[in-house]
Amino acid sequence: MLLDELKNYKVYLASKSPRRRELLTDMGIEFEILAAEVEESFDPTLPPADVVQYLSRLKLSPIDLSQYPDHTIFIACDTIVVQDGKILGKPHDDAEALAMLRALSGNTHAVYSGLTVATPRKTLTDYRATDVMFETLTEEEMHYYVEKYRPLDKAGAYGVQEWIGCVGIRAIQGSFYNVMGLPTRLLWEMLKEVIQ
Repeated sequence: MLLDELKNYKVYLASKSPRRRELLTDMGIEFEILAAEVEESFDPTLPPADVVQYLSRLKLSPIDLSQYPDHTIFIACDTIVVQDGKILGKPHDDAEALAMLRALSGNTHAVYSGLTVATPRKTLTDYRATDVMFETLTEEEMHYYVEKYRPLDKAGAYGVQEWIGCVGIRAIQGSFYNVMGLPTRLLWEMLKEVIQ
């Protein structure tokens, strides 16, 4: 089984996201955090799938993979929300968070996650997309969520696993965990491939 094979590897997660840490732990993967600060800028003309794959590779760019033993695995991921062709990143303040939630309210948007899994000898990059359908939210509900949950660290200004996901999401087509910020099934498949 993959978990047994991974015991022979040192696994690093290139992310400070508490949700990604939680999901890796839930998958039974032992890991350490090795996250470098990078400027997450990208060409806005790129399709969303290309943006998240580029950003996931970018998160590993400050790390010299060749300096690590062969039995080392690096995992990097980036997630964006796309509404009407516009990428919604992390809001800078409450006003921007509320504007994002108003755009998502009553509509369907897409969540893209790019995933890079690398060893010193091999690098794989892929992505997953999930459609999320929101009910129409009231101003009171949106203000309550932003004030209580402070979603300024989340793409699209919401966390699917939080209160707003419980009361505001009508349906999801695709991976729930992708919306949380880590396409776990894709990661499982890529880990199998990278250690072959």
